[in-house]
Amino acid sequence: MKKFWINAKPFNKEAVIAGLESGAQAVVIPEGKTDQVKSLGKIQTVAQDGDIKPGRDVEFIDIKGKGDEDKAAAVAPEKTVVLRMLDWTIIPIENLLARRNANIMVQVENSEQARLMIEILEKGVDGVVLDSTDANQIKKCANIVQGISEKVTLTEASVTEVKQLGMGDRACLDSCTQMALGEGMLIGNTASGFFLVHSESIDNPYVASRPFRVNAGAVHAYVLTPGGKTKYLADLKAGDQVLIVDSNGKSQTAYLGRNKIEKRPMMLVEAQAKGRPVSLVLQNAETIRLTKPDGKAISITSLKPGDKVLAHIVEKAGRHFGMKVEETLTEK
Repeated sequence: MKKFWINAKPFNKEAVIAGLESGAQAVVIPEGKTDQVKSLGKIQTVAQDGDIKPGRDVEFIDIKGKGDEDKAAAVAPEKTVVLRMLDWTIIPIENLLARRNANIMVQVENSEQARLMIEILEKGVDGVVLDSTDANQIKKCANIVQGISEKVTLTEASVTEVKQLGMGDRACLDSCTQMALGEGMLIGNTASGFFLVHSESIDNPYVASRPFRVNAGAVHAYVLTPGGKTKYLADLKAGDQVLIVDSNGKSQTAYLGRNKIEKRPMMLVEAQAKGRPVSLVLQNAETIRLTKPDGKAISITSLKPGDKVLAHIVEKAGRHFGMKVEETLTEK
């Protein structure tokens, strides 16, 4: 998820409020203004008396020559570097992305510069600091930064078996974001393969749609989260980040409002994708659906061998606390 900060130096209350309303993660302010900012809303402050301290957590570096580029590259990798481009030459940023590869932000003056920085060299910088008190620019910039998302590679999987099981604990993930047709979350029995489980955004004669919900499956399963990480369904709680994905692989970060775990009858769905197995234990009900390659939903109670659904395959599936690791691993 890209970072979006507001520069409110010299102190500007209206810019802070616009940043809060637009979902900015932090505001850069003069020392002594943290308490005033905190009284307006919950947001991180970048100041000597703030949450993020210049010199300790972040370095602001003016870039006007090769020496400044070298100075930025030498900053400890765990620190964030905010580049202030004095002549707006793109080459130093491209060089630093190649040399440093993490924790690079750029100070920008408008939403057009923000888009350029977020998309530069396809990867983009890790975030921007908007140096503007214009509320419209703040909102435009926020929409651009927050609209940039990970592209998830989806592939066609062929169902090989659908098997009725007994009772088990399943997790319903209720997000703070409404989902549309073709959208859901990537869930799998293993860290090597995930099905695109469709949201409950479809009306049926028996129950109203719940477009904020994905009936995700058994509590042991993995869900793919932002940054290519995973979490067990059982571990998710209110406030956690989840990844919503559509049938084209476009994703967006959402926040969980509730994880509802209940005992329900279960069933096992198995498939093959790119010669690799994909499987998931889901609640046995007609309202739980996977997603077909054309973006349409298909109920798991009507699945049969040979049906095609969307899956995400991970080439190296080793995980340690949700992070990819290089190790020998067999999951069945």
